[in-house]
Amino acid sequence: MQVIKNWVIKGSQQKDISLDIYFKPNTIPKPIIIFSHGFKGFKDWGHFDLLARTFAEANFVFVKFNFSYNGTTKEHPVDFYDLEAFGNNNYSIELNDLGNVIDWVVSTEILANEIDLKQLNLLGHSRGGGITILKASEDKRVNKIVTWAAVSDFIERIQEYDLKEWKEKGVLFSLNTRTSQQMPLYYQFYENLLKNIKRLDIIEAAKKVINPFLIIHGTKDEAVSFEEAKELHNWCKHSELVLIEGAGHTFGAKHPFEGILPTHSEIAVGKTIDFLGL
Repeated sequence: MQVIKNWVIKGSQQKDISLDIYFKPNTIPKPIIIFSHGFKGFKDWGHFDLLARTFAEANFVFVKFNFSYNGTTKEHPVDFYDLEAFGNNNYSIELNDLGNVIDWVVSTEILANEIDLKQLNLLGHSRGGGITILKASEDKRVNKIVTWAAVSDFIERIQEYDLKEWKEKGVLFSLNTRTSQQMPLYYQFYENLLKNIKRLDIIEAAKKVINPFLIIHGTKDEAVSFEEAKELHNWCKHSELVLIEGAGHTFGAKHPFEGILPTHSEIAVGKTIDFLGL
């Protein structure tokens, strides 16, 4: 297996995106999976390396990446070192970043003899699942999509914040319970959502998606209710819904992580591989 870590491309605002690529270099065209992490996530979180290796062993080209404003840096890939960037992130940046990653994957010489462009698939976790749905609705290069514990509505979720206080102060803070950091969220986040509300409407995107769509969610998800998976399934009439009994938001994994895939992650991987046609 070939593993390329921390390959750097430019994001949608010319800020670096770090990529990891996992594949068997045998010049046989293989399906592609591009994985998008969630809120307060990063490509090297928990068991994501093990997930990448597992999919590559199953004959996929697996690409995972850091959104350019997720708060990590190339020098500090597993730490939220750049909180100013984190605070200036927004959904539009992430959606455009995913487009940049797709552009790179389909054009790079590194993968020229290894990928099947007709089988370019997107996989997203949590907020990355919402980004995945939005991108599939606007990019015809995408074949199939899979979401794990996906958020179903960015617009409704923003109402959880005190919008009046946010506007007055210009910033709100979200506690990272793992690192004890107070993560800034600048008011531009909400302004960007309002400005691009049609493009960022997951409900309408899910209704328009014509791609084969697999929705995987745990029944014990403590961060995103499995009811949101049911909503996505209702909006996208040709989607498939898999509820994993007892699974939490990260399907049994934590950060840092050692060992074999947790049972719930193993189930999610197996369902994903079956759905993607291998």
